[in-house]
Amino acid sequence: MNQPPQITLFMNHQHLTHRAKFLVILAFTVLAACKEQPAHLMITPQPIIANNQIQFSSGHPQLALLQTTAAIPGQDLSVELPAKLVWNEEKTQRIYAAFSGRVTHIKADVGQTVGAGSVLARIASPDFGVAQADAAKAKAYYEVTQKNARRQQELLEAGIIARKDWEQAQADAQAASAEWQRADSRTRLYGSSADVNQELSLTSSIAGTVVERNLNPGQEVRPDLTGPGIPPLYVVTNPSHLWALIDARETDLLSLKPGTVLELAVASLPNMTFQARVITASDAIDPMTRTIKVRASVDNTSKLLKGEMLATAKFSRPMGGNLVIPSSSVFLRGTSNYVFIQVAPGVFEPRNIKLSHEGPQQVYVAEGLKTGEMVVTRNGLLLERELRNAQEEAQQSPLLQPKAKP
Repeated sequence: MNQPPQITLFMNHQHLTHRAKFLVILAFTVLAACKEQPAHLMITPQPIIANNQIQFSSGHPQLALLQTTAAIPGQDLSVELPAKLVWNEEKTQRIYAAFSGRVTHIKADVGQTVGAGSVLARIASPDFGVAQADAAKAKAYYEVTQKNARRQQELLEAGIIARKDWEQAQADAQAASAEWQRADSRTRLYGSSADVNQELSLTSSIAGTVVERNLNPGQEVRPDLTGPGIPPLYVVTNPSHLWALIDARETDLLSLKPGTVLELAVASLPNMTFQARVITASDAIDPMTRTIKVRASVDNTSKLLKGEMLATAKFSRPMGGNLVIPSSSVFLRGTSNYVFIQVAPGVFEPRNIKLSHEGPQQVYVAEGLKTGEMVVTRNGLLLERELRNAQEEAQQSPLLQPKAKP
C-alpha cells in the first residue's frame, strides 16, 4: 500500500534535519581544532653560529640542559702507582752447583739464618774430585820444583853448573807455584779440604736468611742447569732491606727522581704504611705495558713485608700553574683535546687545551684556560652537534663555493 505524499515528505525532512545537525557539529569541531593547532606548532629559534661561536637566544630551552663550572687552580696531585716487592739484589745471593753430583746432606733450610761461609749442603761430585786431584798434583810438582831450585842454587854457588841452568830451575819453580795456587784456589772456593774426597760444599758468601731451597737429598745436580727460568738451589738474602719495583707512567718521571720519598701500602696490612726511597729508573719503556720501571729501597727492619708482595706506591706531584676541570667536559678531536667555554650569557665557543694529567673524575689543564673561565660540563655534545651541522651546511652552501674561472 502506498504512503500518502504528505508522510513521505515529512520523513525526508526529518532525515535531512539529523544530517544537517551532524554536519554542523563536525564543522564546529574542525574549526575548534584549527584554532588550537598553532599553539602546538610554535617554532623554536635556531642558535646563531658565527666566528666559531654558538649563540642562543634568551630563554632558549637548550640553555637549561647545559651546565657549566669554573676552572679552578689545581692542588698537589696524589698519585698511586702499582708496585711489587722483591729481594734487594745487592744483598742477595743465588747459589747454583759448579760441578755435577748428587746431594748427600742438607745443612740449611728456609727461614734459617746463616753467616758468610756457612755450608748449606754437601754434594758427592766425581768432577769436583778431578779438580781436587789436579790441585794435589800441582802442589806435589810445586814442592819438587822448589827443591830443584834450591839444589841448583847451591851448584851455581859452587861453580858446578852454568847460570842458565839455575835460571831455568827458578822459572820452573815459579810456574809450578802459579799452577798450584790456581788449582788450590779453585777447590777452596767450593769448600775443599786437603784430601781428595770428592765432597763439594754449597756455601753462602753473605750473611742473611735462607728464603728459598730447591734441592733434596739424593737429587742429581748439573752446572748447565742455570739461567733464566731455572730456579737456583738456594737463595740467601737480607730481608730487612727490600726493593720496590714501580710501574710509572712517562708523566710521573719528573716527580720520581732519585731520593724521592714514597709511601707504600699493602692490602694485607691496611692500617700501616712504609717508606721507600727512589734509587733509579729504567732508561727504556716497556713495549708491552708502556710503563717505566722505577726502583725504590724499602726499610723492612720489622720483617712485616715479604718478597713478591703487591703494593701501591703513593706520592704527591706538584701541580702549580695547572687548572682543574671535570673530565666530562673534555672532548677529543684527532690527537687534540678541547672544551666549550661560555664567553657570555648564552654564547659558547670551543677551545683547544693541553692536559698534564687525566684522572677518572678530574683533569689538569696546563695550557688553554684561565682561572675562572666557565667550562661546559654537561650536555656539551649538544654544542658539538650544532657546530658540526653548521660547518657541514657551510661546506654544502653554493654561495660559499669557489666560483669557476671564465
